[in-house]
Amino acid sequence: MADLGDLKDLVAGGEVSTAGAVAGGAPAVVEPKIDAQGRSYATGKRKNAIARVWIKPGKGKITVNGREVETYFARPVLRMLINQPFSVAAREGQYDVVCTVTGGGLSGQAGAVRHGISKALTYFEPGLRPALKAGGFLTRDSRVVERKKYGKAKARRSFQFSKR
Repeated sequence: MADLGDLKDLVAGGEVSTAGAVAGGAPAVVEPKIDAQGRSYATGKRKNAIARVWIKPGKGKITVNGREVETYFARPVLRMLINQPFSVAAREGQYDVVCTVTGGGLSGQAGAVRHGISKALTYFEPGLRPALKAGGFLTRDSRVVERKKYGKAKARRSFQFSKR
């Protein structure tokens, strides 16, 4: 195609393909994002907690801040929350997870690890994205504590009113 006249001929002939699609109408194939050590990395967030998550094929061992997941997250509900992406994707016990978590409380940290694991799974196996997206695991829970305003006792609570 040398000039715009050739483009006009192509459009008239119906040979122009849309951007982002491979010839034939099929969508472009997404490549996995895997580093030199065979891991996928993702950052998960919830409230004020931030989790840096690396996953690689393994026996299902989860390490949080250098400790086992059973000792870091002692409550079974939090461990169940972390394992939800693997159960939805039918990948229980197939990936080792190493993550570091900062900020927030234990519940927020567990949610951040879940978000990070979900994103890392989609980077490692892009075919899992529809299942994880339908489960709502790729959506960041952006609720954070509202800041305190001046002239208020807390974020919204006013000081006690005194008539006299």
